[in-house]
Amino acid sequence: MLLSKADCEQLANYEKNVNRQMHKFNAYRKAAAAIAKHPTQIKTGAEAQKLDGVGAKIAKKLDEFIGTGKLEKLEKIRANSTNTAINELIKVTGIGPAAAQKFVQEGIKSIEDLRKNTDKLNHHQQIGLKHFEDFETRIPRKEMLELQDLALREIHKLDTEYNAEICGSFRRGAETSGDIDVLLTHPSFTSTSKKKPKCLHDVVKQFEEVGFITDSLSHGDAKFMGVCILKKKVGGEEPKYRRIDIRK
Repeated sequence: MLLSKADCEQLANYEKNVNRQMHKFNAYRKAAAAIAKHPTQIKTGAEAQKLDGVGAKIAKKLDEFIGTGKLEKLEKIRANSTNTAINELIKVTGIGPAAAQKFVQEGIKSIEDLRKNTDKLNHHQQIGLKHFEDFETRIPRKEMLELQDLALREIHKLDTEYNAEICGSFRRGAETSGDIDVLLTHPSFTSTSKKKPKCLHDVVKQFEEVGFITDSLSHGDAKFMGVCILKKKVGGEEPKYRRIDIRK
């Protein structure tokens, strides 16, 4: 038996969020992807090491897990309350590894602790905490289609030549998405032309006026980050607040 995808992600996230070793994070992710793509089951670390992306250290860990059914490093990670707390806090949008470590040092170790210490959060983090449960819920494809249709209807009120396309996993056909990434285009936007500096601001303002966008996290000339919501049920589900990025 090999390490599961969840096990690999836990090891990778430990390196990124606790140790802040991005090269190790990337190594675990790359190795997990290589093993997952292999047409037959990998039975030894040596066999895994023949794959592009699996090094000697990860191969050794695979042998340990295959031989014992557990991995000492993974057991220690799961038993360490600091690691658990950091990985819990970074689920809140706006809280990165450094901020999470600082909160843990101050005794803030859970979502409930954050709710008792909102005065220590910046605007982005406060919004992330406010809508935490909604942001943790995956967005069904049907809702993504509704969101895209609404965006198109509203931007066409400004200019019928605007186009809004949802990118990311949605464009690749995924049944659910984590957030909404919108690419705003217009025939006048070319590689050689100067983009209209106010167009993104105008679109965001239109979305705000109809209640589609409810919160702003950051707003520049080329990218907006915020929160949106559909004002109706989709598939019988109550509407939820969603993270949205708009780029042009």
